[in-house]
Amino acid sequence: MERKYLWWQEMAAQDVVEYAKVCDVAILPLGSIEQHGPHCPAGDDSYNAIKMAEMIARKTGVMLLPCPMYGAHPYHHWGFPGTIPLQYETHTAMIKDIVRGAAKAGYNKFLLFSCHGQVPSTTTAVHQLGLEGYFVLSMHWYEFVRDIHDDIFETPFWHADETETSVALYLYPEYVDMSKAGKESPQPLIDKKFIGAPGGKFGKFQFYYFEGTFSRPEVEDLKLGIVGDATLATREKGEKIVGPCIDRVSSVIEDIKQRWPVGVKPPVK
Repeated sequence: MERKYLWWQEMAAQDVVEYAKVCDVAILPLGSIEQHGPHCPAGDDSYNAIKMAEMIARKTGVMLLPCPMYGAHPYHHWGFPGTIPLQYETHTAMIKDIVRGAAKAGYNKFLLFSCHGQVPSTTTAVHQLGLEGYFVLSMHWYEFVRDIHDDIFETPFWHADETETSVALYLYPEYVDMSKAGKESPQPLIDKKFIGAPGGKFGKFQFYYFEGTFSRPEVEDLKLGIVGDATLATREKGEKIVGPCIDRVSSVIEDIKQRWPVGVKPPVK
């Protein structure tokens, strides 16, 4: 079957069903609508997920489920103008309903491809769907390139910073205004040495950012909405980190396709 479209919503329902006979692996891109400073769009995380998912689909042939755009957020994100947060429970329920619906069309393997830190909701969805017999993997784009990050960037990966802005400059430069890029650092309620950066190399006795209520509300703690130094961002850095991510995620997909051919449902339950 010749493939004209990558996205589920672009295809007729009958064609969606027919394509499942060619490839029954589907990716659900997950992002957020969240302020990313004065220089990046509020849809940054969702655009990252959409653009990278398209690159993965072209490489592997997977079906792309519509990106829901909204994401789940920790308590300290709430209240910042420009951010539209979902409760973790809402996000988990949404993911489960999407997977259940897509499975009705013949898709048997699902990948949650996230470009926003919402591990509590995605992991919960995975295990609850597993109890129902669905094969689902949850992946965050950064985990596929954590090992090479420091070879490319000068600062740890945080938010609307050198890393995220570089990725934006590579994937959708038309939405980025580097004249407004800045540098900012939050002031948590405990010593920073006890808090690991989302993209950092964790040391001893460090909490991940969602493992406590030690962050001040961002709307009070940050003036720009940046955590890190966005002025260091370049398109070239973004390309260097995105390329390996696409290749590595694609290798996982090819392994799944080889182990569990089209039409075969992995025996989760």
